[in-house]
Amino acid sequence: MAFRSLLDVQQAESVPLEARGLATSTYETIRRSAQAHPDSPALSFFFDAQHFKQTHHWNYAQFFADITRAANAFHALGVGRDDVIVFVLPNLPETHFTIWGGEAAGIVMAINPLLDGEQIAALIDTARAQVLVTLAPTPGTDLWPKLMPHLAQLPTLRDIVWVNLAPYVSTGKGLTLRLIAAAEKMRHQGRRIHDLRSLMHRQPADRLTSERQFASDDTASYLCTGGTTGLPKIAVRTHGAEVFDAWSTSAHMEFGDTRKTNFCGLPLFHANGQMVTGLMAWMNAHHVVLGTPQGYRGAGVLPSFWAIAEHYRINFFTGVPTVYAALLQYPDDSRDLSSLEFAICGAAPMPVELFREFERRTHIRILEGYGLTEGTCVTSCNPPDGDRLPGSIGIRLCYQGMRVAILDDKGRYLRDANVDEVGSIIIPGPNLFKGYLEDHHNAGIWLTIDGLRWLITGDLGRQDERGYFWLTGRNKELIIRGGHNIEPKLIEEPLQAHPAVAMVAAVGAPDAYAGEVPVAYVQLRAGHHATESELLSFASQTIHERAAVPKRIEIVESLPVTAVGKIYKPALVQREIKRTILAEAQAAGISDVSVEVV
Repeated sequence: MAFRSLLDVQQAESVPLEARGLATSTYETIRRSAQAHPDSPALSFFFDAQHFKQTHHWNYAQFFADITRAANAFHALGVGRDDVIVFVLPNLPETHFTIWGGEAAGIVMAINPLLDGEQIAALIDTARAQVLVTLAPTPGTDLWPKLMPHLAQLPTLRDIVWVNLAPYVSTGKGLTLRLIAAAEKMRHQGRRIHDLRSLMHRQPADRLTSERQFASDDTASYLCTGGTTGLPKIAVRTHGAEVFDAWSTSAHMEFGDTRKTNFCGLPLFHANGQMVTGLMAWMNAHHVVLGTPQGYRGAGVLPSFWAIAEHYRINFFTGVPTVYAALLQYPDDSRDLSSLEFAICGAAPMPVELFREFERRTHIRILEGYGLTEGTCVTSCNPPDGDRLPGSIGIRLCYQGMRVAILDDKGRYLRDANVDEVGSIIIPGPNLFKGYLEDHHNAGIWLTIDGLRWLITGDLGRQDERGYFWLTGRNKELIIRGGHNIEPKLIEEPLQAHPAVAMVAAVGAPDAYAGEVPVAYVQLRAGHHATESELLSFASQTIHERAAVPKRIEIVESLPVTAVGKIYKPALVQREIKRTILAEAQAAGISDVSVEVV
């Protein structure tokens, strides 16, 4: 059915979820599509944007066969349902074989390959992983060199499985890569090091040799979340939660029986890359185009994006606000983009002005949504056929509860918020994770209301009279000026409307009298000019809450972003702390001060 409003969601819920016939595992979900559409395109991968028409291709029968081979390869290494396979990989077809084949054998944990070796090793140790899947030694990449020195310190790690890039490069380069890998393996003869494709080649493709029977509450994956200070927390997710979230998201998108083509540019260690441009697509027998090992960060991907969309007849893609801001730098006038139906924005709130300008210039509908790793991926989204409200994260997905609650200063539930009253966003439902792997992280994250368990997301927001949710910030991002709470969006949205501004991030700077004062960092549009004084004047005229007017605006060449492309505010906060300490030292007549903020 078409979801145009919250009433449509509620009507869909009149059918019990059990009657929807969802599979009990991610493996069974993909198997169903492979049985129904064996010859349909499942996955296409191009190695570099310059040659995006040169693809490696799998239909559904081939794709599912490789997932099965991977599952059997891990089982042959001794992986059982409670054993952990860690992968530290870029975006490759083998990454998907590892994810879904690994979940069919045991538990799969994704780790951001941009972390340093010590952090990666600490996460592997925390998860007590038995198998590590990573890139084979490859010139120009640092994964193996930064991991190798730490492997001896990991007592549970038995096997290392390499993914070699040889199949995706020329014959000569491929031979060189295989020789490099063989020589490096000889240097580590005491270690069990394998090649993933070689392991898979020796396994059957028509059955699971483990003969595993799945239950929906079996643990499927560990996914890292947070990590702005210290190590990321590790969220424990189930097969049932992943299958359900993929289904509820696709139901909201109203795909029906029409098979689509989507582009995956977000990293596969992130929930969105795995779920929205992965499992959700394959649940509906869609075609996934995987673009370069670095995704949107790959050389030439964004400048070539409209040509890529035209060539593959892309129907939808997902991105974060920085991706949409970057795409506006490249004209699309000469391209036939009639296949593009919508684009999904998640992971970070999209500035309203960016939303409007992107739709005006590209004529592509943006569906802004909301979700979190602890809720598998997607919890709410603007309806494709309903009202899409710029700045809103839409209505909740079916069978997923979502509300705004007023909590006391200890995080205890007091009452539901009134219409348009800002409070804490909380969620229940079959998409929720089990909890964090390390139990001390689980304190204070759950509420029980009328016998139902709810997760405190840490996000602040409000719900309007039509049931649409609006994010206003995160508890930890509030700027507290003299006891006055300032939401960064009160600063960012007005500044975003300046014609020279591409992106804005507002943070709190330490202040001896007010505790914190607001400061804004601004990245200008290419080819535009503005001064800090001009922007301060604009801010004072457009920000209506006097306390929220930034004390200072800094123009930077580029804002710091995470590996997913979200603006990384902790780096700006650290910068402000350092600046404040140096200023105080100078005022006190202290020179030669060195400051490192950790």
